[in-house]
Amino acid sequence: MRYVLKQKIFSFGGDFTIRDASGNDVLHVDGKVFALGRRLIVEDMTGAPLALIRQKLLSFAPTYLITQQDRLVATVRKKLFTFFRCRFTIDVPGPDDFLVEGDFFDHEYTFTCHGRTVAVVSKKWFTFADTYAVDITDGEDDLLMLCCTIAIAEACKQRRRH
Repeated sequence: MRYVLKQKIFSFGGDFTIRDASGNDVLHVDGKVFALGRRLIVEDMTGAPLALIRQKLLSFAPTYLITQQDRLVATVRKKLFTFFRCRFTIDVPGPDDFLVEGDFFDHEYTFTCHGRTVAVVSKKWFTFADTYAVDITDGEDDLLMLCCTIAIAEACKQRRRH
């Protein structure tokens, strides 16, 4: 399934709208402005919260925790010492962790699990707001992959600010 994540240009907290392949709004991401560390709430279009993405403070590498219904479902951690590529690990309960590898410019990412591609993310180059196309393999957890994409985008944005 293909999704498009588009950050709202004039938002204080880094809000996103997520659309499906037909252009229909399916999710809203509400970035909290006055929170300690980054906090983003993923909501359905009625405003019901589906997931929380929050930055783990005081960690050596940029780390984001993803919870659904007060249950930790993933930890997204940037690997610090990689050359010419960005790498992240996504630790999920059980043995099926993900490896995410991206290019040097933070524009292309591939999510793999046991060597199998499960999602591909492409950031558009010439747009005013950050815009990502996310292609998720059928049978994968779309909400989890979208939340991980947002966490990676936040970690990369944090790196560019410093």
